[in-house]
Amino acid sequence: MKFILPFFALLISIVCSAQNCNYYYLQNNKTITMGHFDKKNKLIGKNIYKVSNVNKSGGLATATVISEFFDKKDKIVSQTNGEMKCRNGQLLIDMKMLLSPQQTSQFQNADAKGKVVSLEYPTKISVGQTLTDGFFDMDMKTESGISANIKLEITNRKVDTKESVTTPAGTWDAYRISYNARMVLNMGFAVPIKIEGTEWFVPDFGVVKTESKSGKSELLSIE
Repeated sequence: MKFILPFFALLISIVCSAQNCNYYYLQNNKTITMGHFDKKNKLIGKNIYKVSNVNKSGGLATATVISEFFDKKDKIVSQTNGEMKCRNGQLLIDMKMLLSPQQTSQFQNADAKGKVVSLEYPTKISVGQTLTDGFFDMDMKTESGISANIKLEITNRKVDTKESVTTPAGTWDAYRISYNARMVLNMGFAVPIKIEGTEWFVPDFGVVKTESKSGKSELLSIE
């Protein structure tokens, strides 16, 4: 029995990990709306994420996510396809889903080659913890021949505290995470954008709010 029991313990652990992948990006056929607001709290746009093709096997869950960005007049600006993953309860965010749609809309259907390191949210998270960096570096070329390099780095991620946060979609006990982001779009000349940001992350659910000096984003609804 001493050999059988560890095997069943491992099996139970794997099954439970798969069941813990309940992040909104991994809920099949869900539509998630994230609103973006300027520093005066005026709506400037929104992302609508549509989740499909959710597959859970062992300790891995994957989903296809289509992100559509709409401006304040509800005009669609860009669309991005990505894959979200959860491995043994750890959320892995596709970094290209975090790119600024205003700057990258003309490259949404471009051929792309490069390197991506997913943004990770660990299974167990605690105040004072330092989280790993995320990285995106991609060379892109449109059908019309326009070339560009896009880089996005998210660094210095630290779990500052745990607190209650409320958005139009609900109220949660969330971990407040501070981070630095740097995006560079190079089309013959570099256009860097630097952000010192804060986000509120709910374990086994996802990020429900972000803030920086330029404004905020928050979860509006899940349908």
